Amino acid sequence: MARLPSGRPVRSPGEVTSDGVTAPTSALAATSPATSPALPPVAPPATGVPLAGHLSGAPAHLSVTSPGQPRGENTLEVTVVLPCYNEQDHVLQEIERITVAMDASGYSYELLVIDDKSTDSTLQVLEQALPKFPHMRLMPFRTNGGSGTARRIGTREAFGRIVVWTDADMTYPNERIPEFVRYLHENPGIDQVVGARMTEEGTHKVLRVPAKWVIRKIAERLSSTKIPDLNSGLRAFRRDVSLPYLRLLPPGFSCVTTITMSFLSNQHPVEYLPIDYAKRAGSSKFHFVKDAYRYILQVLRMVMYFNPIKVLMPLALGLLSLSFIKGIIDVIRYDFGITTNAVLLFISGLLIFTLALLADLIVRSRGET
Repeated sequence: MARLPSGRPVRSPGEVTSDGVTAPTSALAATSPATSPALPPVAPPATGVPLAGHLSGAPAHLSVTSPGQPRGENTLEVTVVLPCYNEQDHVLQEIERITVAMDASGYSYELLVIDDKSTDSTLQVLEQALPKFPHMRLMPFRTNGGSGTARRIGTREAFGRIVVWTDADMTYPNERIPEFVRYLHENPGIDQVVGARMTEEGTHKVLRVPAKWVIRKIAERLSSTKIPDLNSGLRAFRRDVSLPYLRLLPPGFSCVTTITMSFLSNQHPVEYLPIDYAKRAGSSKFHFVKDAYRYILQVLRMVMYFNPIKVLMPLALGLLSLSFIKGIIDVIRYDFGITTNAVLLFISGLLIFTLALLADLIVRSRGET
């Protein structure tokens, strides 16, 4: 029996692409109810083809694909990352729609489907579908990590030079994915293209629309950029540009906000294409209060990470100005006496001013990390 450099035996016919091991497709379900355990990094195969997971130094994640498919970083033009959680009723329809569009495009691609520890039969449906879709790669998770975790790991271990994010709930026009990829190919100066939704079809619409508008305006103010759609789930971007920012992605829905703000805050051009947005199939995983809070927190966190002066300096200058105005009023009213309120305002402003300068110094000394 042939063996890998690590001493691990080679099995067949299904292929585990994270470390070059081949194994039966049925072994995927036999290892655990929803996924196989993450494998430790091993040396790349003797062919010298780099494998996802080894390059970043992070543990590789088990994935299964059809035999004979290209593997390794930048061996394909496109990777479509498709997180799935309890999508058993329509995930095959979504995979079919994406596959038909990408096959017709002429691009070399893989469809990286990530099962996020579904509690229904989604994983079983995907395992059965794997032989029917030669460009599909299946990566099941042991525990539910959220869409942000799925997209972060999927992007890190993608084989394509361009990564596409989308959803499996039939809301986005995934037949237009080749159009997004083509836009990046035809515009080498653009690093990300986002599908800007023309309508809102999500749950909690009465509260969701104004909340998203407020969050988007905050992001536009902090990034000094017009953002038609801050948290669209359909986007394509250059994988090499995104790699430094993947560790910033939170586990939930605000990962799309984070990747947008990361690109904008680092002067990576982002363009927008208008798209239609359909009502989702199945039940929504969006929680209004929790996810709205996360959106706002993530926008502020990104700007603080990349441009802290933009957040802290206006607050510091505002407090210092109020302290001077209050001090002048106190001098006039109390015969050159200064009240405690004026002193507290001045000290608070001075502390925040100092913090802003220190944070900016840290950001600038951090370089590209």
